[in-house]
Amino acid sequence: MKQKHWYDYLWIWTIIYFALGLFNILFAWLGMIDFLVPLLIAMFGGGKAFCNRYCGRGQLLQQLGGCMKCSRNKPAPKFLASKWFRYGFLVFFLTMFGNMVFQTYLVAAGARSLREAIKLLWLFRVPWGWAYTAGTVSDWIAQFSFGFYSIMLTSTLIGLVVMALFKPRTWCTFCPMGTMTQMICKIKAKETKPV
Repeated sequence: MKQKHWYDYLWIWTIIYFALGLFNILFAWLGMIDFLVPLLIAMFGGGKAFCNRYCGRGQLLQQLGGCMKCSRNKPAPKFLASKWFRYGFLVFFLTMFGNMVFQTYLVAAGARSLREAIKLLWLFRVPWGWAYTAGTVSDWIAQFSFGFYSIMLTSTLIGLVVMALFKPRTWCTFCPMGTMTQMICKIKAKETKPV
């Protein structure tokens, strides 16, 4: 049996993150760890170590789909791993992230009011007002929290759907963070290649 390491339990972090966001939306800022750490690891020579070893979401999908048998364990359609789909999904994801940052800017500039809602799949508005007490922080901080939690929840739901339909870590084949870290690794490989 393979020896367990501390990082084999990072799937618990994913559960804790979403649970905390249910009670106080400001905990959504903790998700920036999952957003920045993979990029930093890739930039500073760790390659795809985050995806392969430290990604709590990937581990959670493996736990649910593999260990708990919540996956059909069927091969995913080839297009999900294709370059055009991965880069297309990355562009879409970054557009949604950019929109979230822009909404945060508008709230910070006073042009719009705070929207205490989570958007699932970037379309469906789910009121989430119980998780935030107005006035505890600046409105832009709360706006970012609602937007970022929306992105994290939506991407996890997509991961759960493809996990159930296909292999447990199918999400990993087109995960925007994985695509970005792969891009960084390719750029670094070109830079270090002897001329």
